[in-house]
Amino acid sequence: MAEPFETTVVGSMPKPPWLYRHSTRDTEGSDYNSPGSDWCLSGQELHEAQNDAVRLSVYDQETAGVRIITDGEQRRKSCLTHITSKLGGIDYEVLSEKWIRDGSRLAQVGRCISPVEWLGPMVVDELTFLLTQTTSPVKVTLPGPMTVVDSIFDAYYADKRAFAMNVADALNKEAKALDARGPAVIQFDEPAFNSYPDMVSDWGIEALNRCADGLIAQTAVHICFGSSIPGWVHPIKNNYPHLLRELENSKIDQLALEFQAPQSDPALLELCPSKTIIFGCINNANPEIENSSDIAKRLLMAAEHHEPTKIQASPDCGLMHLTQPIARAKLSALFRGSQIARDQLLGYPGVSNGFHRHGHGEHGHDH
Repeated sequence: MAEPFETTVVGSMPKPPWLYRHSTRDTEGSDYNSPGSDWCLSGQELHEAQNDAVRLSVYDQETAGVRIITDGEQRRKSCLTHITSKLGGIDYEVLSEKWIRDGSRLAQVGRCISPVEWLGPMVVDELTFLLTQTTSPVKVTLPGPMTVVDSIFDAYYADKRAFAMNVADALNKEAKALDARGPAVIQFDEPAFNSYPDMVSDWGIEALNRCADGLIAQTAVHICFGSSIPGWVHPIKNNYPHLLRELENSKIDQLALEFQAPQSDPALLELCPSKTIIFGCINNANPEIENSSDIAKRLLMAAEHHEPTKIQASPDCGLMHLTQPIARAKLSALFRGSQIARDQLLGYPGVSNGFHRHGHGEHGHDH
């Protein structure tokens, strides 16, 4: 059985300044609209530099005490277009303007011009390399179908559900190719879920289930409030109560949720008792380092409403917009906070009542 409050990350880590130049306004899903951002190298030199950046990201995560790691998405300009640009049927040569995330953002997006197809492995080589760099359990991320549909102009299907199901089929083929390499977790990123709760009920869960069909690895879905960029205020629509009820009936094993920045109520976890919760307790848009004791308190509050061994400690979202030193310090605080909470939970100084409310005293944890 897993330990209470295992540590993990959502996906991205900061890229080293020798690898990537950031523009002042990088936004999720629109690297093609950020002309100031680009790789610092090209060709084989870029490939070797990305390998080194992955090695550094692995080192940073493991040194900070992160148990379930990623490659930091060091090869990805965008969590979305890194995948969608490799799908058949999606064109990025001619872009279209589209309001995305329920009209909160106007973006230049690619177009779907023919049936969406999986043309072959997209990030399998990246996972294969990561597995040679660590003995830790690893997570690999893919965009979810609703977020893909929201982030691309549909010039072919004229039907969001049909578009999404074809995307889901293509993502499932990639997920199965990844699964064959033996990752611990395959995660689908669905920030769009929070923007369209009605569509989640209508077809979003169905499409997500289709992505996860037949996988051996644990499956996760990440639902945030949008790309959290320091200094950029965006509207937060907290539809977690509705979404967690829907996701409780999904095939997905793990839910990665923001709890720190929006100060979401941990009591929400009672809506999804069967799921492992990747509990956000690090604000990825604020450079201030969290206090480990405060992180521990938040985790123990969560344990009053959910099985502690099914709670993982994590940042709210990816850390790509932070500097490397700040990201390292935040992950270190995350580990210390999870350690404090675990010690208290297991009967060292100050045992959490919530732990015993779940009936674990008889399992030998009530010291």
